[in-house]
Amino acid sequence: MNTTVQQPRIDVRRSGERSGTKIDWLDSKHSFSFGGHYDPDNTHHGLLLVNNDDIVRPGSGFETHPHRDMEIVTWVLQGSLVHQDSTGHSGVIYPGLAQRMSAGSGILHSEKNDSWRLSGAEAHTDPVHFVQMWVLPDEGGITPGYEQLEIDDALLSGGLIPVASGMDRHDGESAIRIRNRHAALHVARLQPGQSVELPQAPFLHLFVPRGSVALEGVGPLEAGDAVRFTAVGGQRVTAVEPAEILVWEMHATIAR
Repeated sequence: MNTTVQQPRIDVRRSGERSGTKIDWLDSKHSFSFGGHYDPDNTHHGLLLVNNDDIVRPGSGFETHPHRDMEIVTWVLQGSLVHQDSTGHSGVIYPGLAQRMSAGSGILHSEKNDSWRLSGAEAHTDPVHFVQMWVLPDEGGITPGYEQLEIDDALLSGGLIPVASGMDRHDGESAIRIRNRHAALHVARLQPGQSVELPQAPFLHLFVPRGSVALEGVGPLEAGDAVRFTAVGGQRVTAVEPAEILVWEMHATIAR
């Protein structure tokens, strides 16, 4: 990982600029190169390699597939997502639940929109909308792991809440831990007029998955828009309508 000083930059990426994968059961928008969508100039920002904005129709989802040496954080905006993995973890992820899977030395998992299969309830007709984010771990080959925690009450404050972090200063403060000491994900659920101040860090990634906000010095950001900050931070983000924002604070980048 690289911690050298960078030149200040603010790079706005609009929703419509993202590549996408659309098939009968999935509508996915990719902020970075993903799958068959490869751009050598858009592989990551800081330590963040994947920021996929996914909608999965009911009864469908990602069948069992492998991952290795990746910290995978999933944030559900609407609906529910069933997670099952080869370490024996199984559960339903829903809005306000922080979830992290450490792929480590190797893990198999599936993610499906079929929570009725676990509860015995009638099948629902609601799609699930979630954002999945991948960051590199500090070291490879760690023991795979899983963690989740309900944080809906904390989000009611309207502040920027540390949701997933490996940074020392968030020890005991973040909802869940990730295996990278240089990275943290913050989330805010904002009502119109509420605002938060972005952290100061060498690398920030701001994503607006729902609603619309105004970013100080930039202007309006709509759902699906993102901003990549390099060597600059501290701007205020103010909700124009009910909104959520996902903010990655990163103090290193991937060595190229």
